[in-house]
Amino acid sequence: MSAVLTDFPVLTPVTDEDLALAARAVRVHVSEPWPHTLLCRSERVPYPRRLARWGRATLEAAGPVADQLGGLG
Repeated sequence: MSAVLTDFPVLTPVTDEDLALAARAVRVHVSEPWPHTLLCRSERVPYPRRLARWGRATLEAAGPVADQLGGLG
């Protein structure tokens, strides 16, 4: 069960395809406040979900390249 809860690995170097998928994950899986907690706006599960964490970690691993995407951080 613990393997299911671990984060997705961030592969380096970050490819253009990884960068595009990470940017989409960050845009789609954003937090939304609910009375009891923050939930993923896309799937209504507790935020941050694994895909959102992977997207942010991948963008961070890409470094300055990810800054060119703008508006995601």
